Amino acid sequence: MSSRPAFAFLTSVRWVSAAAAALVATLALTGAPAAARSAPESFADLAETLLPAVVNVSTTQVLRDEDNSQQDLEEMFKDFFDRQQRGDGDNGGNGGGDNGRQPEPRRATSLGSGFIIDPSGYIVTNNHVIEGADQITVRLHDDSELEAKIIGIDTKTDLALLKVEPKSPLPAVQWGDSDKARIGDWVLAIGNPFGLGGSVTAGIVSARQRDINAGPYDEFIQTDASINRGNSGGPMFDMDGGVIGINTAIFSPSGGSVGIGFAIPSNLARTVIDQLREYGHARRGWLGVRIQSVSPELAEGLRLPAAKGALVANVTAGGPADAAGIKQGDVILEFNGHAIDEMRRLPRVVAETPINQDVPVVIWRQGDKKTLSVKVGELAEETEQASAQPSSTKPSTAPNNSGKVDLLGLVVTELTQGLRDQYKLEADVAGVLVSSVDPNGAAAEKGLQEGDVIIEVDQKAVKTPADVKKRVDDAKSNGYRVVTLLVYRGGDFQWVAVRIDNKG
Repeated sequence: MSSRPAFAFLTSVRWVSAAAAALVATLALTGAPAAARSAPESFADLAETLLPAVVNVSTTQVLRDEDNSQQDLEEMFKDFFDRQQRGDGDNGGNGGGDNGRQPEPRRATSLGSGFIIDPSGYIVTNNHVIEGADQITVRLHDDSELEAKIIGIDTKTDLALLKVEPKSPLPAVQWGDSDKARIGDWVLAIGNPFGLGGSVTAGIVSARQRDINAGPYDEFIQTDASINRGNSGGPMFDMDGGVIGINTAIFSPSGGSVGIGFAIPSNLARTVIDQLREYGHARRGWLGVRIQSVSPELAEGLRLPAAKGALVANVTAGGPADAAGIKQGDVILEFNGHAIDEMRRLPRVVAETPINQDVPVVIWRQGDKKTLSVKVGELAEETEQASAQPSSTKPSTAPNNSGKVDLLGLVVTELTQGLRDQYKLEADVAGVLVSSVDPNGAAAEKGLQEGDVIIEVDQKAVKTPADVKKRVDDAKSNGYRVVTLLVYRGGDFQWVAVRIDNKG
């Protein structure tokens, strides 16, 4: 059995056939309040005010033959790492026997939650609640039902905006400020757990800025308010009645609530929802860099005072960062006035920056701080690119232009056309090839392998084995314990901090 945490979506799903129906579900969350205060004597007045603006969202989808599976409830509660594989099993048969009749079409019904943000009928929910739906129905607090259409979705934040056409204005709620929510603040969650619409639960903000690897902009609010399957897309309120989170996921080994839920912060969601309403899709700022975390070893190799920031592994040619003069090996410490203490903070800050705005960026480059001005671009949908994979074929003879770097435990070789062909390296890749690695050396500890290309050592380009050896010897003579290598492998660049072996 897997030992990974079981994060689950909280949509409640029923698979319907002539033979059986099984409940499926997954995801809910809760957020945090705007200001700390003592526990109220009752949540009744607040709940009475907010309940009319919270809706049940149900969807219907005609299943393909290949989706005729997942009748085991335990299989339904896949954690979010596996959610894209739902429906891949082989259950075999419709349960009705073969009597010469065509099997009836199978349908899936999903139940989730949502909330009204505009009296004209705009409703916020999770994307996974309505994903793949052929029909979406919204049930209001008075039990009336309206058909909904999708205005826009955003898979990166798991948000969706729906629209219904009411005969009269609907009750709506207001956004709150999730940045003001503090650990320990009271919150109220309202939703549709297990199809039980209009359920109200209370708890506190347990943690903030949780990263559960659900997407590139994870900064979830964690709560202990009870949320379960079917709560997905429902609101989390502060004690002023403002929406400070959208319930999205739970930590659940069994599929039920264990008191650890996660909500999308309102300050992230509101920007996305506004863009879905205006453009039908999210528009995000774009910097044009590939980044990685700054480990303590990398910080030492980069001569950084502390292990903070986002280390630039590659710069997109012609992108905003390239135009501003940002280079490989720079560490981004601040972006538009926001401190980048952790690498994962940068993508969200950039994404939320207005497109075409000029912003200051503070970087660390070879021992000095610099401030550059960047004009933020617009992020387009990523396109997958094929990566060149090194050949496993060994060279028939050892090259003559190689050199041992004992302090790192590897042998490097000048790049020749023959080696480029052998390892499928692009013509513009410049550096030295790693031809062998001592399995007991420092380079092996950091995962370097044959076929890697070392582009830079301590942010200085290298073209020959002698260049590499000199850079490493210089670092040792200056009292440094690690060197930083810019390594190219399979189409990607990465910075690696390698310990210098103090031999002899």
